[in-house]
Amino acid sequence: MWEIVRAGGPLMWPIILCSIAAAAIILERFWTLQDKRVIPPDLTRKVAQLVEANQINDKVIAALEQNSPLGRVLAAGLANRLRPREIMMERLQDTGRHVVYELERFLNSLNMIAGVSPLLGLLGTVTGIIKAFNAVQAGGMGDPRMLSGGIAEALITTAAGLTVAIPSLIGFRLLRGKVDRIVVQMEKDALRLADEVDAAAGRSRTDAA
Repeated sequence: MWEIVRAGGPLMWPIILCSIAAAAIILERFWTLQDKRVIPPDLTRKVAQLVEANQINDKVIAALEQNSPLGRVLAAGLANRLRPREIMMERLQDTGRHVVYELERFLNSLNMIAGVSPLLGLLGTVTGIIKAFNAVQAGGMGDPRMLSGGIAEALITTAAGLTVAIPSLIGFRLLRGKVDRIVVQMEKDALRLADEVDAAAGRSRTDAA
């Protein structure tokens, strides 16, 4: 392996760094974006039951905010449950934007790695070909070993760049799709919470009458 890296020339090092960064981002994001960590399946139902039973208080809201990203969104809605629906929806949307920003953390970097890696490989191809031509000019046409260094650098860096770029692009697309699905589910849960709060307020007015 070391011989391959050395034969690929100096541009192999930034490609290797890109591969390490891409692997770290993909593993960290897949771990962080697990459904059970982001959108616990029974959370919205339990919150709706608490709203219906009129058991919402500051302690419940604080615990919900620490529960998960979805919990943060729902907590923002509950904290404004006594205000008009329009204001509550604005708070839900504002909190949702912050949560989505955190969910998308490092994805732009991963997309950049997917784009830069093949360019680094292409640059290595160019420098390898230049070395090969320099060897020809130095009189290496009769000795294939004079050309092998440049040709090896060109091929190895190209392959290395593509080897990093392809998994990075696949990982980015998968993670982007996962984030989009989570965001849609959060929007549904936020709307459900708003409807539950409105229904509970309607029942309270009816009972008071």
